[in-house]
Amino acid sequence: MRVLSIPSPSHNAIDLGPLSIHAYAICIVVGIIVALVVSERRWVARGGKAGQMQDLALWAVPFGIVGGRVYHVITDHDLYFGDGRNPWRALEIWNGGMGVWGAIPLGALGVWLGARHMNVRLWPLLDTIAPTVLLAQGLGRWGNWFNQELYGRPTDLPWGLQIDPSNYPDGPTQFPAGTTFHPTFLYECLWDVAMFFLVVYLERKLRLGFGRTTALYVMTYCVGRFFIETLRIDNVELHDVLGLRWSDWMAVILFVVALAYFVWASIKHPGREPSVYREDASETNVPAEEPTL
Repeated sequence: MRVLSIPSPSHNAIDLGPLSIHAYAICIVVGIIVALVVSERRWVARGGKAGQMQDLALWAVPFGIVGGRVYHVITDHDLYFGDGRNPWRALEIWNGGMGVWGAIPLGALGVWLGARHMNVRLWPLLDTIAPTVLLAQGLGRWGNWFNQELYGRPTDLPWGLQIDPSNYPDGPTQFPAGTTFHPTFLYECLWDVAMFFLVVYLERKLRLGFGRTTALYVMTYCVGRFFIETLRIDNVELHDVLGLRWSDWMAVILFVVALAYFVWASIKHPGREPSVYREDASETNVPAEEPTL
C-alpha cells in the first residue's frame, strides 16, 4: 500500500438497531441545508421575505430528488433491469445514483411552482438559488466517497484514491494490488466550491439579473463536469455516443444553451429586476443591498 493516498471509508452506513443511516443520504441532506441557509441570506438581501426559502424547498427538493433518481435509472437501466437484475433496487437511493441532469430541470420545475405559489418573479428566485446549488452538489459528492463510486482512472499522484477491489467495475482482478485512482468526487467538490465564489463575485461585479446568474452557474458547472467525466471509468453502463459519454454531451449542449441565453439576456435585459415580486403582488420590495453569500 502506498504511503501517500486517500483511503476510502470501510463502511457507508451507521447501524442504529434496525435503522441504518447511510452516509450518502447524510451528504445530500447536508448539502441541501447549506444551500438553503445561504439562499435565505441572499434572498433577504435581494428584497425577499425571510422564511420563503424554506417554503420553496418543500417544492424544489422533492422534485429535484425524483428527477435525479429517474435520470440515473434511465441512463443506467442495465443496473436494474434485465436478466439477473432486481428492479426494486431502482428505489434504493441510499446506495447512490443521482443524475444531476435530471435533478436540475425537475428542481427548477419545483422552483417555478413555488414561485407562482409565493407570487414572486421566477428569474430573481432562480438567480438567488443557482450559485448555492454548487455548494449542495460539491458537498453531496462526498457521498460517492463513502460508496466508493464515481472514481477516475488509475493514478500515481499522491492524492490517489484507494478503492476496495470488490468495487472495481469489472471485478477484483481488473487492477493490480495497490492501484489508486483519481478522486473525482474531490475534484468536483473543489471545483463547485470555487465556482460558487466566482459566480457570486461576477454577479455582484456585473449586477447580473434576468437569469444571467443562473446561466453562469450552468456554464461553470458544465465546464468542470465535462473534464471530470473524461477521467471516470466506473460508470461503464453509460454508453458512449460518438466517442463521448452521454453526460459529456449534456454538459456541452447545456453550456452552449446557457451561453446563448447569457448573451441574449445581456443585450435584452441589462441590469437587474427592480423587485423580486411580481407586478400583481401586494408587496413591492426593492432590494437595499447586493445579495450576500
